[in-house]
Amino acid sequence: MPSKQLRIVYEIADGQQGYFTAAQAVAAGVPSPHLPDMLRRGVVERISRGVYRLIAYPRPATAQYMEASLWPSTHGQDIQGVISHESALTFHELSDVSPAKVHITVTAGLRIRRTVPRYLRIHYADLPESDVEWHQGLPVTTAARAIRDCHVAHLGPALIRQAITDGRRHGALTAREANALTVELLDPKSTAPATARRP
Repeated sequence: MPSKQLRIVYEIADGQQGYFTAAQAVAAGVPSPHLPDMLRRGVVERISRGVYRLIAYPRPATAQYMEASLWPSTHGQDIQGVISHESALTFHELSDVSPAKVHITVTAGLRIRRTVPRYLRIHYADLPESDVEWHQGLPVTTAARAIRDCHVAHLGPALIRQAITDGRRHGALTAREANALTVELLDPKSTAPATARRP
């Protein structure tokens, strides 16, 4: 592979913990036949359909999150799942929740026709930019959005309360946000279930 093409791949992967997608590489000017060549040479490994990892990069602790986020990418270079719900709580270290699957949210209009991996749980919603944070190339819903999503998904009130408390203690939530979430989600007189379903 020409050094220019390899450099392009490294530039993409460097911002995504060593991962990149075929769609991203092709859009950046790397001819698709070069990817099988990279596989044969042991430069990259194939993670799933259209998702690759540079072998020279150390595998990060958030590797499964990155793999889950890039999994929908066969629908286009800009299609990426956002780590959400219980997985976002775990990412932000809020509560003792321990999800059995990685939760991601994709746009409401996306239709996925291939088999979803067993480790993955997909949710559909159009997330506003204000509800998404980026950490080393990984999109994750904010603490407040994750807590609201988990409440709508019927995560128990004890874990919701703990997530709010942890969020305030760790700085993921401001005092004002924590107080508002407590009233909105845990006050039995609140109309929270309806408002929590906002996109």
